[in-house]
Amino acid sequence: MATTADEWIRRFAERVGVPAPDAAEIEALLGMAGTAAHASERTAAPISTWLAARAGLTPTAALAVAKELGADLEAELGAEPSAEPSPAAADEPNPSS
Repeated sequence: MATTADEWIRRFAERVGVPAPDAAEIEALLGMAGTAAHASERTAAPISTWLAARAGLTPTAALAVAKELGADLEAELGAEPSAEPSPAAADEPNPSS
């Protein structure tokens, strides 16, 4: 049987010697990763999360940076910025991955 995400996160945090993120931090991190994945290739999500941690950003600050970058990239491409992908869009296959 596979372990839950909560269990994995708790145990990983223990092993690396840091507190596990709380619910608000998890929500912000997932939002940041989702923004990165939907604004580019999906591999940008975990690498962006690592960069945010390396930079010492809080999850909320990382989410703000990701949203700002996503809006900048959409503006550069001449598209209107979108707030969040729809749940249906999240389930659609990504042809670039």
